[in-house]
Amino acid sequence: MPALYKTWLYRARLAIIGKMLLKPQPKPMAFSGPGSSANLCKAISQFGLKNLLIVTDKPLRELGLLDKTLADLAAHDVSYQIYDGVLPDPTLQVVDAGLAVLNANHCDAVLAFGGGSSIDTAKVVALAGANGGSAESCLGVNKCKQEALPLFAIPTTAGTGSEGTCIAVVSDNETHSKSAVIDNSLIPKAAALDPEVMLGLPASMTAATGMDALTHAIESYIGTFGNTETDFYGLASAKLVFKYLPTACSDGQNMEAREGMSLASYYGGLAITQALVGYTHAISHNLGARYGVAHGLGNAVALPHVLDLLKDDAQDQMAALAVHCELGKAEENKAALAQKLIDSVRELNRTVGIPETIEAIQEIDINELADLALIEGSSYPTPRFLDTDDCRGILKRMSVAPA
Repeated sequence: MPALYKTWLYRARLAIIGKMLLKPQPKPMAFSGPGSSANLCKAISQFGLKNLLIVTDKPLRELGLLDKTLADLAAHDVSYQIYDGVLPDPTLQVVDAGLAVLNANHCDAVLAFGGGSSIDTAKVVALAGANGGSAESCLGVNKCKQEALPLFAIPTTAGTGSEGTCIAVVSDNETHSKSAVIDNSLIPKAAALDPEVMLGLPASMTAATGMDALTHAIESYIGTFGNTETDFYGLASAKLVFKYLPTACSDGQNMEAREGMSLASYYGGLAITQALVGYTHAISHNLGARYGVAHGLGNAVALPHVLDLLKDDAQDQMAALAVHCELGKAEENKAALAQKLIDSVRELNRTVGIPETIEAIQEIDINELADLALIEGSSYPTPRFLDTDDCRGILKRMSVAPA
């Protein structure tokens, strides 16, 4: 199909997606700062909820990071059940196992405690539980008649922003291909942006999740679905990441940096839930599905390469980001400012220890991965639609050259 026809087709499809996003979206009540998770637990009790399903993973539970939250819930007479079977890139099977715990114990609400995988799992459990279905029955856009059960979140990483979005991503049990569940009722009723629960996060995970937040900020801002509100959040998120991520990685006990990153993640989530993302995510999603590459890492490595290709098409937006993040001066040439943004992303990657390449990428897979990324990317409001050679080139530059 000629490139011009493809562009018309993709833009027509995006127009339909854009209409779906025009529906007003709620925002979580956000408790922020040290100890804010205790305030969230108190609020849950004030909503009259008595039997909570807590969705988390075994490492967090075994490390004791959940203990204080359990004590806070108990102090407010909120009973709870725990499902700690969440795994990275949760599958339909993982979600259905959590759903079985919810149904068996007649839980009336769900609390996610963990990173993006725990929050995504909790979202689909809450939606399927309210509709008497399975995880698979929720796949797609607005597939369920009933709103999700009341949902709350305590993120323990600063990156996905899932506590502020209407989207959850789950994988097929066998193929591990990823699918989205999109429903406004997936947006939590309230969330705690508590830096105290992030103090033990390793530097490598802090770096990868932080670059995920930056990717959300930048892709939402340079895309064609952005509006005054999403631009506001995207700019704020990007500036916070550039300011606080190096410190959060080098000094994990720095409360100011942890709080700054928790806000960056949240603002990025608020931006992408309306403005969506772009090719960086399309590439990273497929690397995660094929090789299990951590989403934040895939985003971090791909982001500067994608920006290289889009800098002429999103020059004004990239220049505005550079100025807002104090990477350059407003009186400078816009092309130079756009390049400063890209150079600063690369420098931030180096500073926080993100590698330039991903060893898992196999040359034999590059053509297929490029095709898959192209299909997914064409559903996003990107400034320009890339072609197969563009995607192949990015993946080749991300891969480790043979010795």
